Amino acid sequence: MAAIIAMGTPCLAMNESLTGIHQSGVASGSPPYQRSDHSAVWTGNEMIVWGGGCKCEGYLNDGGRYHPATNLWESMATNGAPVARHLHAAVWTGTDMIVWGGFGAPNDGGRYHPQSNSWQPVTTNGAPASRYANTTVWTGTEMLVWGGSNRRRTIFNDGARYDPVNDRWQAVTTIGAPAAREDHTAVWTGTEMIVWGGWGKGLSHNDGARYNPALDRWQPMTTNGAPAGREDHTAVWTGTDMILWGGFVDGRMVNDGACYDPVNDRWSTMATNGAPSARSGHHALWTGTEMIIWGGHGADTQVLNNGGRYNPTANTWTSISLHTAPSPRSGFTAVWTGSEMIVWGGEDISPRLSPGGSGIGYATGGVFDDGARYDPRSDAWTQIKGRDPSTTADKLWNKPSKP
Repeated sequence: MAAIIAMGTPCLAMNESLTGIHQSGVASGSPPYQRSDHSAVWTGNEMIVWGGGCKCEGYLNDGGRYHPATNLWESMATNGAPVARHLHAAVWTGTDMIVWGGFGAPNDGGRYHPQSNSWQPVTTNGAPASRYANTTVWTGTEMLVWGGSNRRRTIFNDGARYDPVNDRWQAVTTIGAPAAREDHTAVWTGTEMIVWGGWGKGLSHNDGARYNPALDRWQPMTTNGAPAGREDHTAVWTGTDMILWGGFVDGRMVNDGACYDPVNDRWSTMATNGAPSARSGHHALWTGTEMIIWGGHGADTQVLNNGGRYNPTANTWTSISLHTAPSPRSGFTAVWTGSEMIVWGGEDISPRLSPGGSGIGYATGGVFDDGARYDPRSDAWTQIKGRDPSTTADKLWNKPSKP
């Protein structure tokens, strides 16, 4: 393990410029400051958490490294880190974590190397326009960024490929690309990025396309048998199929989904018997045999701390134990370690209709610095303690509503 270093916690208030940074001391080995809408990646032996929103109603540009083998946190360097942000993207390359974009941030990012505990900037030359609510996948050699929107509510149908070895961006063709959208999903199959669903031009899409970076070419997907158009859903790749589940359909949350086979360009339905309750803002992970769904906010506007495991071979659902599960939340992160799901951070704010029903607003609530590890083999949770159990008294800003 690298040496533990001293670290401050920068927190950027909403009414300040990106150079206005608050500092608060963090004890060595403590978990990162409470936050939501941050990012997390799994390196093979540790979870790296970075960015997000904090209780002082602002953004963060710090993070931490969690070692499940010892149940201890290690701090990260902030020197050279990207400016504070949330709702950004992050991928793990095998050696580095790449952070890019986000709400209120420019079209820049950084590469964090845990072995040296150091940051390097990501070039903005040729980078896509700044955005959030986009998708990002790692191909094994490149990071693919596509879609999303910006603070001016411009919704995109473009993207780019980032090569970290050469610190170089290359545009993704828009010929044959899906219509502009945000809050869609994307998975990497090993040869293609599959984009599906999302919100754009006043509707939820039930279409998508497959992008081949080797050919810089889009290929359409059939809508025959596709699930209803939706946004803020989840998607996982099983090795042969993409599984979609949950999200918003026509302004209501659902608990259904479908499986897509790209080889045969064919959709198949999923069982709903035993499925978790309708939700959005949840997470989905693939374990190698099952899809795990957990958390989010439900149809009654309450945040959730339950979920389920879906076996596509048997087309069946199994519930997840609530015993010692983390408190209800959305805006959290979840990573798969190869044997466990690690849930961390998030918030307990709940969605509500904004005045006049013009969009989705959010009630204030708590922001967390705790979590838990879930082992599906034993259906058991192991708690990851936070620094302050009173975090539910903290408040977070209102999120932007959809136009």
